[in-house]
Amino acid sequence: MTAFVALVAVAAMGACGGSGSDDGNDALDAPGAEVLEKATGKTTIEFWHSMKGPNAEAVDRLVTNFNAQSGGKVEVKAVFQGSYDETIAKYKASVQQKSTPALVQIYDIGTRFMVDSKQVVPTHKFVEKDKFNAADIEPNIANYYSIDGKLWSMPFNTSTPLLYYNKEAFERAGLDPMTPPRNLTEIGEMAKKLTVKDASGKTTQYGFGAAIYGWLLEQLLATDGKEYCDNGNGRKGLASKVQFDQETAVRVAQWWTDMVKNGYATNTGRKTDDAQAAFKAGAVAIHLESTGAMRGYVEAAQGKFTVLTAQYPKVDASSTGGPMIGGASLWISGVGHSAQEKRAAWEFAKFAASPVEQAKWHTGTGYVPINAKALDEQIDKDWMAKFPQFRTAVDQLHALPPSVASAGCLLGVMPQARKASEDGLEAVIVGSKPAEQAMKDAAASVQPAIDSYNKSVG
Repeated sequence: MTAFVALVAVAAMGACGGSGSDDGNDALDAPGAEVLEKATGKTTIEFWHSMKGPNAEAVDRLVTNFNAQSGGKVEVKAVFQGSYDETIAKYKASVQQKSTPALVQIYDIGTRFMVDSKQVVPTHKFVEKDKFNAADIEPNIANYYSIDGKLWSMPFNTSTPLLYYNKEAFERAGLDPMTPPRNLTEIGEMAKKLTVKDASGKTTQYGFGAAIYGWLLEQLLATDGKEYCDNGNGRKGLASKVQFDQETAVRVAQWWTDMVKNGYATNTGRKTDDAQAAFKAGAVAIHLESTGAMRGYVEAAQGKFTVLTAQYPKVDASSTGGPMIGGASLWISGVGHSAQEKRAAWEFAKFAASPVEQAKWHTGTGYVPINAKALDEQIDKDWMAKFPQFRTAVDQLHALPPSVASAGCLLGVMPQARKASEDGLEAVIVGSKPAEQAMKDAAASVQPAIDSYNKSVG
């Protein structure tokens, strides 16, 4: 029996009457607000999250603010669980142990698994129960976490990919900093001019550099309007295969390889920390990363160079798509939790999504506010005036209407698929396989995992 089959079996047993009390409510239904008013004493819930550093401090402030305004009826306890991968692994284990947290932060690519786990109360049930105005949630963000137009989790920390570049490097190369590259061809042309060598022939500044990170490839496919997996990106039924071996992905892999081979791009490998360090040091002029890295970049570059941002590049000038979001959302556990606990989790999720709290979250972390009205808060206006680089992510989010391609792929084994795409990209870049063969082999390598997952939930 596979680990996931075991998980599904446990989930099925829990749905028929797992541990804990549901106070007469079905485990996966949304109780009304009155359950907290009728409750005697305080309802305490655990909130598992993956934030660290300044982001963890922002989580703690958010929790403190919520607990203070709850009137003593609810106490949320934030518990750090490690990385996104570690948190979802611990959640899977907690399902088997019938000890899930009432609320958990799960990264974007864990969405399909969370839906299939049959452990959660879909957010849309609470939205309908409270007549909550979900229209304030940014459409492109809600699009990712929705299936058949219904929201399954509450967006929380949302990132978008950006193109970062060194203003002074552009000026030294005779390029206009106010005219950044818009597609891969333009990046290539500018990277040639931005590559600098010393008298001995050693490269001191590369024109381009980014981590061999599957998320960046996913974004490029989306900007080209291409779907990452079949069945409408897994939104018209279970995805049965990945499509990162399609022509667009092969072109991206070949472009990247040619850049490195010709000496205009550096290969820092898969570690995002290494690619980020190269940009912070001024050793790379054009760079691709998440908006979540923005604050660290601006601070690291102070006194050395000016960090500018542009919208994520398209594959070529004819591409008409747009990038996807990244980050994570909040999931409410139903199985094994009382009506009061489920309601408390929802009240916190609503609070976290409010304009005021999202403005604080945006300015405290750099993540994009999921509530459009947060941008009207004075704290957010002041922040944007001080750091105009952050405006790019918001403008990009508003630039295009939601689409199937930009919604992202719902795949139960998406973490494995992302790693497989990185295997393919790296094989091409280091020269061990031609682009078409490498991406084809990479896509084939994840097929058994997809088949096994789909069989377990079919």
